[in-house]
Amino acid sequence: MKKPTFKFLVVLILVLTVVFAAHLFILQNKELPFFADRIVLSYLVNYALAASILIFIQSKFNKKSSHTGFMFLAGSGIKFLVFFLVFYPFYREDGTMSTSEFAAFFVPYATCLILEVAFLSKQLNNQDF
Repeated sequence: MKKPTFKFLVVLILVLTVVFAAHLFILQNKELPFFADRIVLSYLVNYALAASILIFIQSKFNKKSSHTGFMFLAGSGIKFLVFFLVFYPFYREDGTMSTSEFAAFFVPYATCLILEVAFLSKQLNNQDF
């Protein structure tokens, strides 16, 4: 694993840990249950997917850097597929999706997405043609 990839994975886990703590703090202040809505699973799955997708893209980066965007979009499609297979049925059991259920998935998803885009755009901008 290349040094920038390892550094990204460390930054990703640190940022997700801080965001998770903030998320729990907000839940506490709103007097909502801490570990409802599969929040821990959501953070773990989003980290694992972001890390896997990034490692895959990095492994193909030098050979097919022109396909990086397509690989990233495919990875985003996989994330949505996982959401609809793993989380959505659970969230829709009662017939509605509450704000806390939506946030339990969307907050770690958005955090990972922002960090992935920032890292990959930096990688693409530093590329020699």
